[in-house]
Amino acid sequence: MSDLLPYQDPSRPVAERVADLVRRMTLPEKVGQMMQLNAVDGVERLVNEVHVGSILHTSPENALLAHELTSRSRLQIPLLIAEDCIHGHSFWHGATIYPTQLGMAATWSAELLERVARATAVEVAATGIHWTFSPVLCITRDLRWGRVSETFGEDPFLIGELASAMVRGYQGDGLDDPTAILATAKHFAGYSETQGGRDATEADISRRKLRSWFLPPFERVAREGCRTFMLGYQSMDGVPITVNEWLLSDVLRGEWGYTGTLVTDWDNVGRMVWEQHIQPDHTHAAAAAVRAGNDMVMTTPQFFEGAQEAVRQGLLDEAQLDAAVARILALKFELGLFENPRRPDPERQAQVVGSSQHADLNLEVARRSLVLLTNDGTLPLDGGLVAGPDGRAVAASAGAPTRRIAVVGPNADDPHTQQGDWAGASGQVDWLPDGHPREMTQTVLDGFRDHVPAGWEVTHARGADILTLVPDPEGELFPDGQPRPQVVQPAEPDAAMIAEAVASARDADLVVAVVGDRIELVGEGRSTATLDLVGAQVALLDALAETGTPLVVVVVASKPLVLPPSARDAAAIVWAANPGMRGGRAVAELVLGLIEPSGRLPLSFAEHVGQLPVFYNQLPGQHGTRYADLTQRPPFAFGEGLSYTTVEYADLSVLDAVVGLEDTVRAQVTVSNTGTRPAHETVQVYVRDTVTSVTWAEKELKAYRQVDLAPGESQVVDLEVAVADCTLVDAQGRRVVEPGAFELLVGPSSRDEVLLVGEFTVKG
Repeated sequence: MSDLLPYQDPSRPVAERVADLVRRMTLPEKVGQMMQLNAVDGVERLVNEVHVGSILHTSPENALLAHELTSRSRLQIPLLIAEDCIHGHSFWHGATIYPTQLGMAATWSAELLERVARATAVEVAATGIHWTFSPVLCITRDLRWGRVSETFGEDPFLIGELASAMVRGYQGDGLDDPTAILATAKHFAGYSETQGGRDATEADISRRKLRSWFLPPFERVAREGCRTFMLGYQSMDGVPITVNEWLLSDVLRGEWGYTGTLVTDWDNVGRMVWEQHIQPDHTHAAAAAVRAGNDMVMTTPQFFEGAQEAVRQGLLDEAQLDAAVARILALKFELGLFENPRRPDPERQAQVVGSSQHADLNLEVARRSLVLLTNDGTLPLDGGLVAGPDGRAVAASAGAPTRRIAVVGPNADDPHTQQGDWAGASGQVDWLPDGHPREMTQTVLDGFRDHVPAGWEVTHARGADILTLVPDPEGELFPDGQPRPQVVQPAEPDAAMIAEAVASARDADLVVAVVGDRIELVGEGRSTATLDLVGAQVALLDALAETGTPLVVVVVASKPLVLPPSARDAAAIVWAANPGMRGGRAVAELVLGLIEPSGRLPLSFAEHVGQLPVFYNQLPGQHGTRYADLTQRPPFAFGEGLSYTTVEYADLSVLDAVVGLEDTVRAQVTVSNTGTRPAHETVQVYVRDTVTSVTWAEKELKAYRQVDLAPGESQVVDLEVAVADCTLVDAQGRRVVEPGAFELLVGPSSRDEVLLVGEFTVKG
């Protein structure tokens, strides 16, 4: 006869084990199980006194101690240890840091992103962490927002494709897979629809607008099994998402049938008291949060007493706590943590963290993430270069001339900006003050020094600073005790620095100027009022342009920036959205012609900050087509990106001119490489509903195919779009397909002038 209690018996069904354990728990243990607390100041009190169910921002030492303490607790309920492993294992020394989510989105490759998430999960699981707060499904609408780099861009369909891929990668073959970690879809929902680009402001979104664009990516990952959802900070219609019962109960749990776990964002419950002022105290806030369906409460320490007091006062039924606790425990049972709490495994870490295989994947993603925005023919720098066995460029023929390349700019040798937010030294944790090992990151300067042909010379001058930091005049701390970030003060041009860069440029055959933003201009609470290059960067570019030496501008940045004429008129512009540890090598390889540019923009650039919004799928209707003083045409549009060859589209044919609601629109297009170099082409398929019962986007991405074309090769590419995806949301808030005439638009970007048009009719 077994001595195991029912909840300890792995042969019993999960539901039975959960029910048995909940019955044995005291009220404080139940409330503690719903809490996720910051472990930065230690874990003893959290485990022994608060009975915490989850911890985050846990140093390796605290993770080990937390496991030991939990194993000695009364019920020995294992912890869920969570971390912001956003584009790699962000805060583990020596982990692989990939391009940011925005950079990865420029690959337009779900297959690549699934591999990145799988590799990240393997590294994360080896360190004793079970849960990542990724992927982000927010839609970028205002480029001033500080969290643009965390998104997949501006299109709901592309977001759904890429987010689903990352969920599959994180969660592996199921939660019982020892390398699986919990994925989190965030921030549910509409968090990115800010006012003035300011982070976490009231999101003025109607329910119809939510259903039209903001909810579809979340619905997709919910139905595909993403096990946790994180709620946004903001409110809508005056109701914080934390207690928005329509969104949480009616839509998520009701219409979509979602049975996963909900976690608040940082102190969402407390914010209802100290920031949003809709609850009088933490007792009422705790009761409201639980009644609305929240399960895990992140970093609101007052929830522990508040929820218990709410039960004592009759504001909260203990059975409502039980439902939340049951969902948390179910995750732990499904992960197998009661049998194997998945403690840190040093032997496994030595095998997988920062492994050469993951570094190779990182380089592949970095290469595919680079977007060539302009090129006057200067690039590739030398068509006769090929990669040698060691990766260094070599001349394909004898007697090729040697060159001198001047690599200048504040981001040319900045590993932290290259890695981006949520990585190493980006400021969210205190145990990696200097970031990841410097030798793991190849900056752009490193990339050129390591990969130009033997005999070529690479010079370097910083040329400009971007910013300095000064204390926030409003004080050192926010009302909740969190530190206020320091305030950015743009750097002034330094004549000596510029002169050094100009001298280097005059002596060179090519100038590579690496500009952009810095981590102090990126992230939560760091939205920007400007999109211009900050500090002395414009003065540097202006001076470099005047030298007459061919100028390649590389923008290493967290978002699309407004580029000055000296950059727009340069020989070429390369956009590198925080391309990760291997991004510098990828940039050098692209400039040298060792790889082909294949990235495509996942969002549109602005000509001026006053143009915002510039996303491609806007609703029709305004007086005129421009501002009185400025065009509304974005300089670089969603889906754009150049190759080193030319690709032509022809002969679009819609195979079935009339289709039913259950059918699939099938089409073919001929894509031809008419140049002399290979191409990796992203064939984009948009749909336009020509007459609609409500105003609707003029076109929406519905499919895409990526094809490889050798020089001179043509392919007939098969395309498919389900009629069920050709929807709009009507005036009653219903997602429907309206019978009638449609257009299928196929081409290399979202710009109308490059799209071939085919027609089809949906019969009712």
